[in-house]
Amino acid sequence: MKLQQLRYIWEVSRHNLNVSATAQSLYTSQPGISKQIRLLEDELGVEIFARSGKHLTRVTPAGQAIIDLAGQVLRLTENIKHVAQEHSDERRGSLSIATTHTQARYALPPVIREFTRKYPDVALHMQQGTPRQIAQMVSEGQADFAIATESLELFTDLVLLPCYRWNRCVLVPKGHPLAEMPTLTLEALAGYPLVTYVFGFTGRSQLDDAFRAHGFSPNVVLTAADADVIKTYVRLGMGVGIVAHMAVDPELDTDLVALDASHLFESSTTKIGIRRGTFMRGYMYDFLQGFADHLERDLVDAALVAGPRHEQGLFQGIELPVR
Repeated sequence: MKLQQLRYIWEVSRHNLNVSATAQSLYTSQPGISKQIRLLEDELGVEIFARSGKHLTRVTPAGQAIIDLAGQVLRLTENIKHVAQEHSDERRGSLSIATTHTQARYALPPVIREFTRKYPDVALHMQQGTPRQIAQMVSEGQADFAIATESLELFTDLVLLPCYRWNRCVLVPKGHPLAEMPTLTLEALAGYPLVTYVFGFTGRSQLDDAFRAHGFSPNVVLTAADADVIKTYVRLGMGVGIVAHMAVDPELDTDLVALDASHLFESSTTKIGIRRGTFMRGYMYDFLQGFADHLERDLVDAALVAGPRHEQGLFQGIELPVR
C-alpha cells in the first residue's frame, strides 16, 4: 500500500469518479491512476469502486470506509509537514480561509490587513461560497478555517468556535414611509416587498422564523447571497432590504436609511469551523484571536481536544462581542 495510491482514491472520489479530471488535477496520466487503484484493490482484496466496463460507477461500501480512512491518513501526512515547517520557520507558510461574501467584505478586511502586516511570508488564500460549501471545504481539507453563520453544524467533524453576535437592519431609500415610523414592526415590514439573503445565508433562518412566529408571511421578491447586491436592488426600488447590520457602509450608503431591526429578530452568531485533527501553527492562533479576541490559544486547544459537539460548554460565561 502506497501513500500515492491513497491519494488517488481520495481524489477520484472528490472528482465524482472522473479519473480523467483527477489525472488533470494531479498532473499525471489517467492509465497510471487506474493501474494504481487496481493494484491497491488487488492488495486489499476488495473493490473500492464498482465498474461498468472501464468506467467507475459508484463507491462500494468497503470502498467508502477505505476512502474515509485514506482521507485521515493524508491529513495526518500534511500535519507531519506542518510540524516540520513550524519548527523550521514558524513565520512562513500558508493559511486558507473559506467564507461568505458578508464576512469577506465587511468583517475580515481589518483582520487580514493586520495579519499580513505581521506575517508577510504567510500566503493567505480566501475562498468564497455558500455556508454549506465552505464547511465542506474545511471538512475535506481544502481550507483551514470556515467562517460563517449558517450550516456549519451540519458537518460533524468540525469544531465550532463562536466569534461574535450580530443582528439586522432594514434599508430603505430616504423619504420611505418606514423611515418615518417611531418604532419599526414586523407587521409593517410584512406589508412591503422584501429583498434579502438567500435561504441558508447570513442568518436568513432567524428572519423567516421571526415572521412565522408572529403569523406573518413575508413578501420576499428577490434574494441574493451578497449584501451589496441587495442594496443595489433597494436603490432600484425593488423593495425594502434586510441585511446584516455590519453590511452598512456609513460612507458609501449615505443615500439609504438604515433602520435598526435588532428588536424584531433573534441575534445570530458567526462561528469559525476547524476540522478536528488540524495541526495549528502559531500564526493560525494569531489569526483566530485577531478575528475574535476571546479565542485565546488555550481555549482553542481545549475546544479542539473536546471535539465536535463537546466544545459548547467551554464558551459558557463568555460574553461574545456584538457587531
